[in-house]
Amino acid sequence: MGTIIAWIIVGGIAGWIASKIMGTDAAMGIPANIIVGIVGAALLGFLVSLFTGGDVLGEAFSISSFIGAIVGACLLLFIVGKVAGRR
Repeated sequence: MGTIIAWIIVGGIAGWIASKIMGTDAAMGIPANIIVGIVGAALLGFLVSLFTGGDVLGEAFSISSFIGAIVGACLLLFIVGKVAGRR
């Protein structure tokens, strides 16, 4: 249970920072920030494991994984922005 709560908190913070970086903060709320942070971290983790063959899911929380979550969330917001188009 504690791990799920940690994912929600870290995902929310990472998603919020990514939305500030990408300039989409006004259009997003707390639930969207959490989802973007978690999915972005999973996306970057998948891409890293795809190219390196390493297992990134087994690692404990670290500053580098938090920065990776922010980068992944930015990447996700960029992709969604390109697919959905700017309004």
